[in-house]
Amino acid sequence: MLRLVFTARDLADIRFGFSPLWEVVASVRVVKDPDAHPMHAEWSAQVRRRLAQTDLDWRMLSDLVPVPTRSIPGLISPPPVVPSPDLELELRSLSAMEPDRVRDILDKMPGPRPSSLEPLYADPVAGLRRLVEVVRGYWDLVLAPHWPRLLRLLEDDVRYRAHRLTDGGTRLLFADLNPRIRWHDNTLHVVNNHVTRSVELAGRGLLLVPSVFVWPRVFARLDQPWQPTLRYPPRGVARLWSRDRLDPPAALAAVLGRTRTMLLAALDAPGSTTELARQTGLSAGGVSQHLTALRAAGLVEAYRRGRYVLYARTSVAESLLAGATAPNRPVR
Repeated sequence: MLRLVFTARDLADIRFGFSPLWEVVASVRVVKDPDAHPMHAEWSAQVRRRLAQTDLDWRMLSDLVPVPTRSIPGLISPPPVVPSPDLELELRSLSAMEPDRVRDILDKMPGPRPSSLEPLYADPVAGLRRLVEVVRGYWDLVLAPHWPRLLRLLEDDVRYRAHRLTDGGTRLLFADLNPRIRWHDNTLHVVNNHVTRSVELAGRGLLLVPSVFVWPRVFARLDQPWQPTLRYPPRGVARLWSRDRLDPPAALAAVLGRTRTMLLAALDAPGSTTELARQTGLSAGGVSQHLTALRAAGLVEAYRRGRYVLYARTSVAESLLAGATAPNRPVR
């Protein structure tokens, strides 16, 4: 059991953040041990096939993320320093790490050092450049196609938590954060199977990071020089890979066509053309054509988030879907 003891100053410095680099790290755990993460079974099966078919040598990344996981080196899992960094910002920070700190972190890893990490230890500057290339290649192959959907889930959770904090303070914020977390008497109690200790936050505050791939665990990073951090599964993660919404309402499909209705049904969270193509099995070009028609009819809208263009249902589309799925009422 971890016990995080708060002062008034710590309560005033609770903040939220996302971390693409951490999602890379947490997803490696899922890929290496899919049986322990049945919630992500569909995703991990696809990813393992892609990794088996690629020439990407990702052993350096894999060996930095041990399974079973008692701890993960801070080298590859620092907390985000801004609320919503992109991957490139985090990779620039990673590549700038001091060589002595890299070696110190690697020295503290338990067990014999894997051969893939020897170049990183021998020449940290060149080794970090190689590690950045590996992370970027893994990201492009494994996570980039899904990132708009993952980011939406993380952002939705933070909005919900912010409302909880506004409505009921710290007690309400932590009340349903995770079954492993309990708030009592200015102390946050976190179930941890590997560590038992009390930590005085001592004015450093707490960073809360929702993370898709940590389920079902909660991860803590409490060592200096970073702000104390808790990574927890966001609300709705169980539905992340659900295909139930892809079965379009028959009545609406008879009017709009099955494909366009299926796309509307898939947009219960905003998505990119690439993501919608993956979900529906359509080509990206076909998805783009149908979205153009739906947008012209006022049923979807497009907006940019970073370098992605996302599509979302309009209120008109929401009404159509709600009406098509409502029980039939008798005619009077």
